[in-house]
Amino acid sequence: MIAKDNDVLIITGEVSGDLIGAALIKKLKRLNNSLNIFGIGGNNMKAEGVEVIYHIDQMAFLGFAEVVKHIPFIKKVQRTILEHVEKRKIKHAVLIDYPGFNLSIAKKLKARGIKIIYYVSPQVWAWGKNRIKKMKFLVDKMLVVFPFEKELYEKNGIDVEFTGHPLVERINQYNFLSKGEFYKKYNLENDKDLILIMPGSRNQEIEKIFPECIKAASKLAEKFNLQIVVVCSENMNEEIFNNFKASTSFKVIKGLNYDLMKHSKFGIIKSGTSTLEAGYFSLPMVIVYRTSFLSYLIGRQLITLDTIGMVNILLDEKVVPELIQSDVNEQKIFKETENVLSDERSYSSIRDKLSSIKNILGDANASENAAKIISKIINEA
Repeated sequence: MIAKDNDVLIITGEVSGDLIGAALIKKLKRLNNSLNIFGIGGNNMKAEGVEVIYHIDQMAFLGFAEVVKHIPFIKKVQRTILEHVEKRKIKHAVLIDYPGFNLSIAKKLKARGIKIIYYVSPQVWAWGKNRIKKMKFLVDKMLVVFPFEKELYEKNGIDVEFTGHPLVERINQYNFLSKGEFYKKYNLENDKDLILIMPGSRNQEIEKIFPECIKAASKLAEKFNLQIVVVCSENMNEEIFNNFKASTSFKVIKGLNYDLMKHSKFGIIKSGTSTLEAGYFSLPMVIVYRTSFLSYLIGRQLITLDTIGMVNILLDEKVVPELIQSDVNEQKIFKETENVLSDERSYSSIRDKLSSIKNILGDANASENAAKIISKIINEA
């Protein structure tokens, strides 16, 4: 393999990171079309010309316990990536979110003298401030997507810049269907509002979260004259939902998340990027999260915040309800949603508070801002 000065390593392990990475790479290649980018990513990054050594579908581990079971595979992935790094003699690595894996491999990359650029910060502010001090020795440049993160890293002496959030540009570039077009396309009933279920992008998440969500949604649909729509992530097979269709009527829709968020009345949404996107659309929701019992116990020891929803964290208030672990059950999901849908004043208040999310996330140039910073660092080498 020929070593090239313009080879760059990029790593993400999730669907959201694949989208962020693809948008970044498009902007990077406009600034320098001679870059050869390789690493771990998904179909979107591959479409932008990334040489995908491992696909994100292979990296879909959920929770601490699941990661432990996959340690031999994770070590194999790291060895393979490091072999490529040494053969290509690369000087720069761009790590996108995915902290469990990325912070581990960052240590090994740093030991080899590679400059680490971290785009979309690990949520170290949720884990305790001591973790930030450790990152000072790992990360050469931190690119953050939330304004409060910049101040936090600066206080700890880490070179950081705020880029804005990439989902803003993604939404701004999206071609929405009108509500009428959307309803017609999916043969939805015009006289019924939508209750949206977004149960995650991994099989493990669907298995743990969806059964209780769909039972609650079925009751809610009956009480409030709603119709149920379920998001199927692009990386998943719709057949995973087939076992539930015999008892409950719902539509499974793939690839039109933003139309769904814009045109829905309420969302039952797994904690993660989707809750932030739903907040951008001012969609009232209940946030749900469930993992293995062991992973949950370990997480409770590490996480210092009393809230998990990014919209609640950004607004510094529990604007939308959160249900975790055993609370993710039919009765509690129904009750929390019923409380909002039964009270027009409460519903309107939630929408009003969520409308602030747009301003917090910054302008629509995150990928370009990040690409310019990264390109400058590469050119300085």
